[in-house]
Amino acid sequence: MALEWVVLGYAAAAEAIMVVLLTIPGLDGLRKGLVTVTRNLLKPFLSVVPFCLFLLMDIYWKYETRPSCEGDSCTPSEHLRHQKSIMKSQRNALLIAAALIFYWLLYTVTHLVVRIEQLNQRVERLKNRD
Repeated sequence: MALEWVVLGYAAAAEAIMVVLLTIPGLDGLRKGLVTVTRNLLKPFLSVVPFCLFLLMDIYWKYETRPSCEGDSCTPSEHLRHQKSIMKSQRNALLIAAALIFYWLLYTVTHLVVRIEQLNQRVERLKNRD
């Protein structure tokens, strides 16, 4: 199951990098190409959503089927393994949340940048007409 988390981590990192590049001021010449690339990547990145839901269900299933380790019912090594499992589940849930939030941010920022470009072109046409 480690490969799924690596793929999700890379997808979240790519989304974060694209959001940062789209929002950095001063990249006006590069922004047009970035917007085109980002708009073309939004549909493939949409597969992150069902993938995150699948991984979230996996975390829930592991949580429900995990043996309880409370009190004196388990050895110290079992208790440590139980605590590590809980920490991994929490880390993975944060990764899922980050990937979903970055996808939403990327979609929203791309939409806003495209809308701003359209409005700027409209203003230029109105200026040229007068």
